[in-house]
Amino acid sequence: MIALLGTGLLGTGFAERMLELGLPLRVWNRSADKLAPLVERGAQEAADPAQAVAGCARVHLVLAEDGAVESVLAQAAAGLMPGAWIIDHSTTAPEPTAARATRLRAQGLRYVHAPVFMAPEHARQGTGLMLLSAPEAEQAELTELLAPLTGKVWYLGPRPDLAAVQKLMGNTMLFVLTGAMGDLFALGRAQGVDEAQVMALFEQFRPGASLPFFGKRILGASQREASFTLTMARKDLRLALEAAGSELSVLSGVAQQMDEAIDAGKGDRDYAAFAERTSR
Repeated sequence: MIALLGTGLLGTGFAERMLELGLPLRVWNRSADKLAPLVERGAQEAADPAQAVAGCARVHLVLAEDGAVESVLAQAAAGLMPGAWIIDHSTTAPEPTAARATRLRAQGLRYVHAPVFMAPEHARQGTGLMLLSAPEAEQAELTELLAPLTGKVWYLGPRPDLAAVQKLMGNTMLFVLTGAMGDLFALGRAQGVDEAQVMALFEQFRPGASLPFFGKRILGASQREASFTLTMARKDLRLALEAAGSELSVLSGVAQQMDEAIDAGKGDRDYAAFAERTSR
């Protein structure tokens, strides 16, 4: 028997996939009304987390954040089997994730963090990307268990919080790109260019595939001979901001960072020098 705790949009997608695969499934959710469609498809309904996990060698968590994970695990503690897998797909913060892994491992529970880049429909279809932080000795078994639920399992090694860090970075990139597109729509409207024409640019100019190049450019900005200086880049960004006629959420912040880098004497360096950061 497999337990799945948390049947929001993503959790329901996972549950439907497990049922489609013919896996015996017991489900629990704080709002019990969300369980009815899954029960109709063959899942067992649990009244509480402890009942959900009782007798289960494998427990999946799909919860909102660290506080919910800790609360549900505390409620489930009486039912957890020694040696049970606890596979946490929740998006959580690195520090509490690492602490949780250390604590549960000391209790004889095999906790691993496996957040995902998936929409609910991807979870239903078993596609998308699942990250995995786990001891190396457990990688092969976990990958075999998780592979039917995802298009790809990316094993990140034994550091227990690394999947949490990578998940936050991936989501942050999505937020930045979304904010930047909003800025571009605002710039287009200010210049009489409709949204369809803005989108048409990216049918011809496709910067997304160049993200690894941008990272390498930042890392090498201090050594590379500038083919496009920061001063010139700041001029181009000034033109864009002036054309927009208003503050832009992402690009205005980039302009401020460029100004600070120029004030620090980086104006003649490669434009990517504005994005260099020092460690805390």
